[in-house]
Amino acid sequence: MQTLFIQVKCELGRSYEVAAAAAETVDEVSEVHSTSGHYDLMLTCYLEDGIDIGHFVNQKIHALPGIKDTYTIIGLKAFS
Repeated sequence: MQTLFIQVKCELGRSYEVAAAAAETVDEVSEVHSTSGHYDLMLTCYLEDGIDIGHFVNQKIHALPGIKDTYTIIGLKAFS
């Protein structure tokens, strides 16, 4: 399992719309958080091993209406 944290910058006034679309239509999105700072949202995504991260981000995340920019962070190890 691959873990991604994708920060999303939205078009003005569309962050709630983008958050709803990501949570409802992209199965790999586990959580959507509204954030402060340079980005409007943080998506937590879980991909099966072998899924190409670049294709996932380009085809499923960038395809959501209202997204201006993204920044993807790849999780290496979860500690508990």
